[in-house]
This record gives sequence, C-alpha cells and structure tokens, in this order.
Amino acid sequence: MILKETFVGLLKNYTKDEQLIASLWREVEAYYGDPLRHYHTLDHLENLLLELTAVKEKIKNWEALLFTLYYHDIIYDASKQNNEDESAHFAVKRMKEIAVSEAIILTCTEQILATKSHLISTNQDTNYFTDADLSILGQPWEKYAKYYTNIRLEYQIYPDVQYHSGRKKALTHFLSMDRIFKTDYFYNRFEVRAKENLKREMELLQD
Repeated sequence: MILKETFVGLLKNYTKDEQLIASLWREVEAYYGDPLRHYHTLDHLENLLLELTAVKEKIKNWEALLFTLYYHDIIYDASKQNNEDESAHFAVKRMKEIAVSEAIILTCTEQILATKSHLISTNQDTNYFTDADLSILGQPWEKYAKYYTNIRLEYQIYPDVQYHSGRKKALTHFLSMDRIFKTDYFYNRFEVRAKENLKREMELLQD
C-alpha cells in the first residue's frame, strides 16, 4: 500500500523506533477509517498523494507536504467548525514526538490551516497542496457526484434544509473565486470542469 509505505518512509527520517512508526500509522488508519467518514478517508489521502507525486519536482519541501497530507483531516467532525485547527494541533503534537524541525512544523501547520478557505498562499507548496485537495471538484461528473453524495453522508446529522443552506454557501465560495486552482498545473487540468460541476450541483440544490 503506497500510502503506508510513504508514511513509514517519511517517519524513518526522524525515528528508528519501528513500533512507534507502526503505532502512528495505525492511528492514521483508525482516524481516517472512522465509519462516519465517507469522503475524508484513506482513499482521499491516496488520491492526494498521487496528485502531488505528479508535481513532486515542483515542491520545495516534500517532507513538510507529506506531514500535511497525512494529518490535514485527521480530526473531522461534521458537527464542529474547528476541524482544521484541531488537526493542526494534533499534527504538531505528533511531529514533536519524533523531533521534526520547527520549520517543518510551522509550514505544516500553515498548510493545514490553509485548507479552511483554500485561498492563494505566498508559499507555492501550499498552493499545490490546496489545489490537490480540491482536485475532486474537476473530475468527471460521475466521480464528482459520488463525492458530493459522500459529503452529504458525512453531514447526515443535519436535515436537508440546513445542509443545503450550508452547502450552497460552500459552492458559492468556490464559484466566486477568480481561480479555484492557484497553480497553472491544476488550473489547466481542472478549472473549467470544476466550475461546471459546482454550477450543476448548485442547480440540483435549488430543486
């Protein structure tokens, strides 16, 4: 499993304690494998890894980006508004346990918090990460439809009226952007279809 191999390889740069590495991987598996999750799962992480590996030569701090990848959605509770903050806090705690540098910890924290709004960053690595995080928006309609269906399942505690209101706000946020994707690589691949998909979902919510 490439996701596990990459995680183990990353942590081996910081600790030789194989039991600790195995424990931290099981923790990641447990959080992303929560049965209440339907989109923010290990499959999401694997897709991110594949998308980012394709632009690895453009990334300045690959290790920081990998820590961001594994921990950016480690905390995900549909009833809470502070998931990114909690995920960043969790990531910092784990990175300190294995003596990751303060520079990487700071970068990782900033990148996780950037997924709150997906606005353009002065750090191009962050832009690549948030673009990859949104790459689902530019997939063929069938895949996009599965994505928004899974998002709805994660928010099933809310009635349609309440959910639709919040979802429309999220869609409007992205549709109001001049560019959803901040890097040319992701913009050229996904921008047009992403806006088509978002508009189509918005129309469905109006029905």
